[in-house]
Amino acid sequence: MVIILFRILIVIALALLVYTLIQYLRNPQRQLRMAKESNDFFFLDEPNNAKKNFQFVYKGCFFEGVKYLGTTEDSFEVVDIHVTVDDPLELRGLTREDLYFLEKEILIRYHHAKIEWKHPINQLLLTGME
Repeated sequence: MVIILFRILIVIALALLVYTLIQYLRNPQRQLRMAKESNDFFFLDEPNNAKKNFQFVYKGCFFEGVKYLGTTEDSFEVVDIHVTVDDPLELRGLTREDLYFLEKEILIRYHHAKIEWKHPINQLLLTGME
């Protein structure tokens, strides 16, 4: 009887271990951190939750977008997005074309949004092409 109970406890422990491993691998914050370390693009968002900000990583730079709900002709949609960067030093190496790519990726998800880049990102967009 004790051996059967011990086997059941081992199976339960293994199931819990597998569940924990799957939860760890699917954790969005971990995926965001891994994309930052590997200089990839990763977009983390809950599109059905207009109150929750979205986060994304591009070329090792971490951005955060604040969504504002407004009205369109047909319905309430996200109409205004303010994008900030956590650490301005991470912007080194980003070009205007990179920002246009990021705008395109945001507009794919939020068609009616007007994107406003906060300081110091907006300085790159305001300067003339040389």
